[in-house]
Amino acid sequence: MKTRDVQLAWEDFHRDGTVSALVRPAVSASWQRSREHRISVTKPETTVVTEADFYRRRQQHRIFLHAARPAMEKAREFLAGANSMAILTDPTGTVLETVGDARAMDLGSSVKLQRGGRWGEAKIGTNAIGTAIAAMAPVQIHAVERFCSEVQKWTCAAAPVRHPSSDEILGVIDISGPAGLFNPQSLAYAVAMAHQIEGLVGRRIDAEHDRVLRHFLDRRALWLAEEVVAFGRSGVLIYSTEKARREIERRNPGLLADGRLACLKDIEPALWPAHFETLLQGVSVEVVVEEGMELSGVLVFHGGRAGRVGRSSLKDARDSIERPSFDAILGNSPVMREARDRARRMAESGAPVLLEGETSVGKVLFARAIHGVCAPTGPFIPVNCGGLPRDLVASEIFGYSKGAFTGADAAGRPGKLEAANGGLLCLDEIGEMPLEQQSYLLRVLEDGVVYRVGSHEGRKVDVRLVSMTNRDLSEEVTAGRFRRDLYYRIATLRLRVPPLRERGDDIIALLERFGLSAAKRAQREPLRFTAAALDTLLAYHWPGNVRELRNLVEVAVLMSLCGIIGIDDLPAEFQATTTRPSSAAACSTDLRSLEQVAIAAAVHACGGNYTKAAKRLGIARSTLYMQVAAFDLADGARARDVSGS
Repeated sequence: MKTRDVQLAWEDFHRDGTVSALVRPAVSASWQRSREHRISVTKPETTVVTEADFYRRRQQHRIFLHAARPAMEKAREFLAGANSMAILTDPTGTVLETVGDARAMDLGSSVKLQRGGRWGEAKIGTNAIGTAIAAMAPVQIHAVERFCSEVQKWTCAAAPVRHPSSDEILGVIDISGPAGLFNPQSLAYAVAMAHQIEGLVGRRIDAEHDRVLRHFLDRRALWLAEEVVAFGRSGVLIYSTEKARREIERRNPGLLADGRLACLKDIEPALWPAHFETLLQGVSVEVVVEEGMELSGVLVFHGGRAGRVGRSSLKDARDSIERPSFDAILGNSPVMREARDRARRMAESGAPVLLEGETSVGKVLFARAIHGVCAPTGPFIPVNCGGLPRDLVASEIFGYSKGAFTGADAAGRPGKLEAANGGLLCLDEIGEMPLEQQSYLLRVLEDGVVYRVGSHEGRKVDVRLVSMTNRDLSEEVTAGRFRRDLYYRIATLRLRVPPLRERGDDIIALLERFGLSAAKRAQREPLRFTAAALDTLLAYHWPGNVRELRNLVEVAVLMSLCGIIGIDDLPAEFQATTTRPSSAAACSTDLRSLEQVAIAAAVHACGGNYTKAAKRLGIARSTLYMQVAAFDLADGARARDVSGS
């Protein structure tokens, strides 16, 4: 349709509401909506949000902005000198970012086509951004197709950017320029940019969900007795126990829909704890933070039996749970035996304990075992200091009073210190606690009195403290990042939990335990590792410690075709450190026979116990495995597999 014909149709519509059949349906429908919004045809420009609102919107959509950055940077180069600009908006049509030719950007400011400008149809009538949102489809709006006469000097092409899983609109990408530069290819460019951004958003979400799941698995031991739900920033469920899902539906029907906690869509992570306390009583939320950004959260139903709520029922549920003990901590290596013995003595002393060690070495298991010894009646309350936004640390640990801050629960809320009264408070990643909160914690530990944020009323608490860190806190003290007086208070007793690489044959025992559990869950036969593979695993340095070992077994159970794992079935990082033993074929036949007889005799004499047999022969147990597998002993002696046989 020619521009002159559109101009006449536009005049007819504004004069008597007549809609020409020659006008594109998407445009005529938008004109009708604009009239319903009571948009003045002579409106000279749109409105602009306040600076504070603009900042809030950019924070709210920072993942989207980050994913769009490569496409926007490319558009900056592509449109420079073309008198055009690329515009990125949020789902309401509010402009978050503009790039391109400086002339177009200067001209755009005259109608508020700039950062903070509001370009939904309800604000400025028919335009590519607002119409693409309303129609939920790509659209190009040229000159006189716009509803307001003052913005008809522009031609724009816009495409919605959709969430990869929910299909909801995350925002809009728009290409705009003076009407005289109309180019039908602009719409294709906008659509291509939208697809590129969608792809990056999808990959980023997948990566974040992977990190959240790893975080959850690493900390699962904190919630052995509770039902849990791990969810993404938008509320999508990443992991959930079936009991937890049923409990959400029981307590608040409709809260969980299409695998998503829809209530989180427009809620900032800082408000999640208070929000869920209102929606689902008796739960807590641990916010997962990485590189300063809240990625997701873990919703915990406290008390073990999620179906029961209230203080008395929570206590009953806790009392019904068998407490972890030091005997449940697997490992018979000298360093682990010593660590368990020291921890038992520390637990009996009642003094604060600082557990030190690398990530995923099992510090949480030691903390729970200490709790089992020292606090037979009180609860075990874990807090991840590194998993809380800085502005929430105080309210989560110390609680808050009525009206303490915006979004606070109307009745106030007790903190973790009060919840741990009579039991044990486990502060994980305590080195992440902000300095301004460290002095407050020290005062509580010294006086036994906690003051909620915003309150002058003290509450007596009797709490045993176990702190955990993977940092060297003494170095943090020297660097001024941790208070010296608090360090001496929490580190009355210090225990180093050894890394997996120092635990020798404990690796075999852990392989057995994890292998049996994973096989049972997958309904498969337990794995068997060849002697060479076991040798390799024993020699590996295990930077990810027990979590890395557990993940290796989980993957092996799911991916193995025959249930036997050799060196070639291990990941590349394991094979790179492999030193294969010399072949037994180099030995003479007579020597092989003598070795076979000696090994068979030792195994038989030790009742099939390969650890004792290896000591009797004066060789490593891994070497014994290798030799047994190579000889394929006729009397039934074979390499001990990870099925417990």
